[in-house]
Amino acid sequence: MGDLELSAIRLRPMGLEDLGQAPLDCHGGAAEAADRIRDLGAAAILAFDGDQHVGQLQFRRHRPGLRSAAGLFSPDYWGDFAGRDPPLPAATLCIYCYHVGQLTAGKDRDARYQGRGLGVALLDHLIHWARSEGFAAIVAKSMPPAREILQFMGGQTEATYASRGFTCVDRWIDQPMHQALVERDLVGAQGDPEKDATVGLCVLQLRP
Repeated sequence: MGDLELSAIRLRPMGLEDLGQAPLDCHGGAAEAADRIRDLGAAAILAFDGDQHVGQLQFRRHRPGLRSAAGLFSPDYWGDFAGRDPPLPAATLCIYCYHVGQLTAGKDRDARYQGRGLGVALLDHLIHWARSEGFAAIVAKSMPPAREILQFMGGQTEATYASRGFTCVDRWIDQPMHQALVERDLVGAQGDPEKDATVGLCVLQLRP
């Protein structure tokens, strides 16, 4: 799949009509997704190759001080900034997980859709949509740049966010993530946690 094919992929916000059609992994169920759609106008940006769902970028309203009760293994991980949240407007979206190459419900991903820029295209569409809908800011947790870590976690790097106008306002070593990476042999047990598990708090202001 080259750039020409990627340009033919349709991107659009996830609405109520998508419940029961698009995969709901990490949304918390149809009722929770519906509540977010009614609150925000959408719960994700969806990607389609023809009629086939091939990816989505989920988001929620930013909740200051949110802590994930299940650590990495809850969608709330993406909104948990370890108590480092800066003051942000009430109308702030928080980026959650990227599901690039997801054709159906479950963890399987089609590698043909990965490494081709689809994740960045989803991010660009979200920024455009959020600005047009009048949101004040977007906040995101950035990931280390190693591809195997990005694929496992489902996120983007600080450099990617910076290229879209985000500012990284804080960084820290995520020790539970490092442990999970070691357990899955994605990094060496004697590796450098600062290199392998530093995450960032990235903010994009949408209003002057």
